[in-house]
Amino acid sequence: MLDILFYVFSAITLVAAVLMVLSPSAVNGAMCMIVAFLGTAALFVLLEAYFLAVLQVVVYAGAVMVLFLFIIMLLDVEKGEGGNEYKDKLTLAASAAGFLLVAVLVCSAFSGAHLPEPALTAVSDNPTVFDGGIPFTTSAKSFGYSLFTKYMLPFQVTGFLLLAAMIGVIVVSKKHEVIEESDNS
Repeated sequence: MLDILFYVFSAITLVAAVLMVLSPSAVNGAMCMIVAFLGTAALFVLLEAYFLAVLQVVVYAGAVMVLFLFIIMLLDVEKGEGGNEYKDKLTLAASAAGFLLVAVLVCSAFSGAHLPEPALTAVSDNPTVFDGGIPFTTSAKSFGYSLFTKYMLPFQVTGFLLLAAMIGVIVVSKKHEVIEESDNS
């Protein structure tokens, strides 16, 4: 049964991702991206990584995609006609870069040379016991411990980037009114 669910959710994720890339409308592409995020969250549930599934739905399908949709709707992307002279060259360059990336990933996947896996140790209730490995369990306590010790700087940088994005959206969404002076004489 799990194998069938894996294939179903994988197909949903892949079809939504392909439709997102091929969609001519930015809003439809963003909606397809939400479906792809939800399919990825379902795959996390199948792996029994419930915390990651909830984070996937809340952070990506929730907050980030709402931000993208607000930007798309506020900037009125559908009416933009700028940059048509470079569209064919840019499409060709992006396609070549994507093909090269897929080729490198396939070659590296079948080469057999993989990075060594770090040693994983269980998180102890005694905070003084630490043997140098990366503490890991499937509990939220383990994720919180890793997030606020080893990954504290990237966590704070991400927070500042989200703050900058929020300020940028506020600045872009403000209406700039041009006050015209009238001659009453």
